[in-house]
Parts: sequence; C-alpha cells; structure tokens
Amino acid sequence: MPESSSPRLAPEWSGVPDGAFRPDADFTDEQLALALRHANLPILLGSLALLTGDDRWIEDPYLPTAPPDLGDHDTGGFEPELAERIRREASATLRAWRDGDLDVADAPAPERLSRILSVMLAERLPDDYGQLLGEEMGLYRRHSVPRSTPTDGFRVAIIGAGISGLAMAIRLQQAGIDYVLIDKNDDVGGTWHENVYPGCGVDTPSYLYALSFDPNPEWSSYFAPQEELAAYWRALAERHGILAHTRFSTMVDQAEFDPATAGWTLDLRSVSTGEIESLTATVVVSAVGLLNQPSIPDLPGLSDFEGPVLHTAQWDPAVDLRGKRVAVIGTGASAMQFVPAAAEDAAEVRVFQRTPQWAMPHPLKGQPVDDSAHWLNRHVPFYLAWYRARLFWRMGDKVWRLLQVDRDYPHLGRAINKGNDRLRAMLTAYIENELDGRPDLLAKSLPDYPPYGKRLLIDAGWFRTLRRENVHLVTTGISTVTTNGVRSSDGVGHDADVLVLATGFKSVDVLGSLTVRGRDGRTLREVWGADDGRAHLGITVPGFPNFFCLYGPNTNTGHGGTVIAGTEMQIQHVTALISAMIDERLDSIEVRPEAFDTYNRELDEALEDTVWHFGGTTTYYRNARGRIVTNSPWRYVDYWRRVHEPDFAEFITTRGTVATAQESSGGAGQLTH
Repeated sequence: MPESSSPRLAPEWSGVPDGAFRPDADFTDEQLALALRHANLPILLGSLALLTGDDRWIEDPYLPTAPPDLGDHDTGGFEPELAERIRREASATLRAWRDGDLDVADAPAPERLSRILSVMLAERLPDDYGQLLGEEMGLYRRHSVPRSTPTDGFRVAIIGAGISGLAMAIRLQQAGIDYVLIDKNDDVGGTWHENVYPGCGVDTPSYLYALSFDPNPEWSSYFAPQEELAAYWRALAERHGILAHTRFSTMVDQAEFDPATAGWTLDLRSVSTGEIESLTATVVVSAVGLLNQPSIPDLPGLSDFEGPVLHTAQWDPAVDLRGKRVAVIGTGASAMQFVPAAAEDAAEVRVFQRTPQWAMPHPLKGQPVDDSAHWLNRHVPFYLAWYRARLFWRMGDKVWRLLQVDRDYPHLGRAINKGNDRLRAMLTAYIENELDGRPDLLAKSLPDYPPYGKRLLIDAGWFRTLRRENVHLVTTGISTVTTNGVRSSDGVGHDADVLVLATGFKSVDVLGSLTVRGRDGRTLREVWGADDGRAHLGITVPGFPNFFCLYGPNTNTGHGGTVIAGTEMQIQHVTALISAMIDERLDSIEVRPEAFDTYNRELDEALEDTVWHFGGTTTYYRNARGRIVTNSPWRYVDYWRRVHEPDFAEFITTRGTVATAQESSGGAGQLTH
C-alpha cells in the first residue's frame, strides 16, 4: 500500500480531558473548601501534578502509602497535619486556576503519567504504561479520523446498540462518517437494557464501566444498578446524536458480501411486523457481543413446569416473587446478584448449584457515592481521570500475573502460582468467616479449583444470604423438572412456584444470532463451526472484507478490569482501517490468512499458560473441545500494542476491481501514519 496521509495516533493535549466532559471552573471558595475536606488525597496530589507540571506534588513529603485493600484509601496514609497542609495548598492552586492566574502545564510525557500513578499507589508501574493510561484518562487521542471526505455512498452498518455499538457509532459520528446503527431492541444499552432481574447491576466499579472520553462523574453508588447503567448509555446516545441514525426493533438475519460491488447487503426484519427489507453498506461492524444469547439448559421435563420459567436475561418484571417458592438453577454472576435480592421477598429460595464460586469482598460494594465526590469529579481538573486510572490498573493488569501458570509451583492444582495461592487463602478465610458456624454450607461453598479458574465474582451478600432460613443450597444435581418443581438426583422433590434459570449465555457461539456470508459465499458458521470463533486480534477474518468484530473471539479480559477498555482499543483499530479506506479510496480491506494464522498460533500458545487452560472446572470460556474461545491471555497493555496502529502489511486491499500494488507484490508495501 502506498504512503498516505492517513491519521496518526500521537498524543494530543488540550489541557483538560478529551471528550464531552470538561471540569467546571465556576465555584466558590466555600464550595471548594467543603469538598476538599473529603477529597482523596493521593488523587488530589496527582491532579495538582498534572495541572501545574510541578513535581513537588509527587515527591517527599507528599508520598502516599499503598492502599491496604480494594478501597479508595482516601487519607493516603498521611498524618492529619500534613493532610491539612495538602488541602490548603490544593485550595490555593485550584483558586488560581479558577481565576485564570495559573497556566495549565504542557502535555505530560507518557512516562510521567506512569510515574505519577506509581507514586499515588506506592507501587512501581511499567515505564511503558503511560500512553495507554493517557488514553484511558481521556488525555490522548484514541481513534482515527480520515483526512479526506468519504465518497458518496460510503456507509458503515453497526449491528447491535449495546456498549460496543454505541461507542463505535459515537466515534463515527465524531469522524463525520455515515453510519446506521441497528438493534433488535426498542432502546439502546444491549445487556443493560435486556437484563432487568432483581438485584441486577455491574460487578465492575461504576467509574471504570464508562467510556474513557465521556465518563459519568456522578454515579449514585460505587457499583451501579442496572437502571442507572441503562440511563447512562441512553444519555450518551442522546448527547452524541446517535438516535437519529438508529434502527430499533430490527433484526439482521443475514449480511452478505458482494465481490462485484465490494459492499455488503443486509437482510433486515422488523421485530413487530416481520416485514423484510434490504440495506447496503460499505462496511459492517458486528457489535452483538458475546453475551447476547441466553443459554437454556437441556433439563428433562423443563417444558412441563406449570409456573413461570424465567431466564435472568429474559426477565418478566410482571412476575411477583413475594410469598413465592423460587427455584434457581445456577450460581454464576447473575445468581450471585439475584438470590440475595429474591430472598428478601420470596417465601423460599432453593438454589441448585453445580459448581461453587470464588467470590471476594469489596469494601465499596453497596456503598453510595457522596456529593463531595461528585463535586470534585465535576470541578477539579484530572480528578475523575485519575480516579479511573487507579481503578484501571488495580482492577486490571495489576492482577494479571495471578492467572499465569507456574509449572514449577510445588502446589500446582490447589493453585497455579504463589500469588494465586495467597489469593486462595484470603478468599477461603473470607468464606469461612462468612459461614462461621455453618459447616454444612462451608462444605458446599468452598471451591476445589484455583481462583480465576472460573470468573472471580464480587460478593453481593451471597454467603450471608445462604445462612437465611428461607434459603436452601442443593448440590446433589438435578434429575428432572416436574410440573410443580425440581427433583434432585437423590430422588428428593423440591416444590417451586417460579423457576429461574441463572445459566448464563452461549458465549462460545460467537455471532450465532445472524448469518454472515463472505467473499467466497461461505458463512462464518461454516468457517468457524458452531463454537470455535477465531479472528485476527479478535476483529477481522480472512474471506470477510470490510467486516469487523467488536468484543469478538478471545477479547474478553478474564483477569479483570472492564470490557469497555478493550472495546475502545478495538474501535481504535477499526477506525484506523476505515480511515485508510476513505483516504486511499480503497474498495476493500481484508486480513491476510498468514497474519490471521500467525496471530492465532501466538494466541493458543499464550492461552496454554493461563488458569483457564490449566483446567479443573467447567467454564463458559471453553468450547466442547476445551479451547478457550472467549478470553484473551494478554494484559491490556499487550493487547493495546497489537491493535493501537494496524500493520497494513497484514491486509489485502483493493481499489476498483484491480488489486493494489501492495496485493500484486505480495504485501511488501505498508501504509504509514
């Protein structure tokens, strides 16, 4: 591919975080003084360091201690006298900024961001982490914009208006690229629109579960409930003008590529009327995700049950659980939220467990965010950005090593490495304390596999709920569902009025909800099989030009953090490829088979060293043959390096009906930024 003027992804600095959110300098001295009494001091110091460019804020005596737990460590370990001094000096600096008497510092080098966060957490971060931090903080640009105007008729079809689809649509809107967003539901939000079961909420910290360039500064609680998450995504769509480009209540039954036109034809079906129509697009982006098809267990007699049968992802709010006997099948993430909520209303909750779960406490779970935090997020430059950055590291790549198998570890089996074993001991002590005096429940609730072998959950009151008189834990397995309940494998019948399936999703059936037919007429299902999706970087597939996946195969970050960070990295990659198509007037772009094969070999090798491949339990990450289909084995920063700027030598491109010079020469050329 020839040299071009395609956009670069170098740091760009405006003095304040990028995106829709800007700090508000309209405040009184009294408001500032009141908020600073409750400020997180390490975050405040980091904010002052960025605002002023002065290193004194991150040097002795302003050196916080390490957080003792997953909480915010607001005091930073400072003695009261020094804490008060920090507040006084911060007040003077912020008043000067408000009054226009302080010039905002020049753009920080990425290395400085790593250094500041290292000081804030009293922990050495990798020196090369700063560029990624800057993007997560909204300080550095994170997507590509074409330098040329798209040709007439250039359009992107995005399938799915959940988190990934909305973020993609916003970036296309900002870039001035025509698009249509299509969703089967009657509103945006995806999983946060569909999942409305009692107790539903996010088990990632709220502030991390938001777009880097348009975060929410005023979450009501540190782990937000479903309705607040749905409202956030709806507000994003409204604020960025996405709804005018959205087709709701519309199914995409098939997307087919036409080599003659180098475009896609999508067969659309109205959910309400069944009416069929066609839509054409230059590019198709699948944003249907991994968690969009509920998994219904194959249980004998399930269709015979005479009461309501509800999957947590298909909840009917009209079903009243008050005074009912509720049978819950499954003990994963949704059950851990649903059961404590249901136990408050139901006469009886009987939980049928196949595998116990590791769950950890979080000191902020269930805690509201106070008004002073909202104020600081709104008014102090970089405060919200640093709060998110701390979470990004602490809940993400910091814990990655806990999932890597040390084959020389003497206690392999109980755990996979020394740190994983320490975590197991901590979690075991926690569960033992929660179930103290109940050896019967403890025997049923302690997992026999290493932590992270299945998804590590945040405890939403699960263990305390198991102790309730109206809650019963059954571990003998299910023989059959009857007309009025469940019979366990020991022959005992368990009467129920409502049957709840907390059985997760068909996560390994990637893009199973629609037919995607590529250049040679083969479908993705034919290429992949039913449960073995593969893509280059989880995004592109040979034989499917101008087609991109978001949250595709092997992009789920099983070590923690937030799916949104990975999705934004993928959007960064996709917008660079789309921008290249526009600037170079390309008809098609398609990953080379050899690049696809090389990546997947590296992927499989890396997965062999993870806790999921090590085995020990069943998990939704694996397909029927044991391959990990959903999860990525890499740290965020490793994956980011791979997707940050596409290597155009890895792609076949066409212009008109004739292959470009790059294709004719076997891919020796490379588009440069």
